[in-house]
Amino acid sequence: MTETHATIIPGAPVFPPGRYGRRRREPGRRRPALVALLAVTLVAALGVAAYGMYGKYGNPDYDAEVVTYTDITDTQVVVDFRVTVPAGGSAICVLRARSHAGAELAREEVTVTARPGESQVNARHRLVTTARPFIGEVMRCRPTG
Repeated sequence: MTETHATIIPGAPVFPPGRYGRRRREPGRRRPALVALLAVTLVAALGVAAYGMYGKYGNPDYDAEVVTYTDITDTQVVVDFRVTVPAGGSAICVLRARSHAGAELAREEVTVTARPGESQVNARHRLVTTARPFIGEVMRCRPTG
């Protein structure tokens, strides 16, 4: 008479131990070095992006604010704005006009220059538009050159 185990279902295949992979799911091997490398790479990439954006949009020496926009017609808007620059410096400011729906109707670059010893410039510029504008705004200012 042959010996049978009670846990084996009759007709079920019996595999030798250690062959054909694992029968139970065991937790996978962790790779802390790979996770750390990915984290360092992500932080470095975000740092490079932040530095680039600061250089393009974030120079605190060049700041602009719209004082008012007036004389709105079907073909223009006049924008009065104030720019802060280093004393006696100059800046290139990007002005635009938008419709009520948000569509851009005009965009121009305007150069403003401060008098020697002054760091604020009050400026006025007329934007010629392709339709009736709703708003005139200063998008950004950057150093000339």
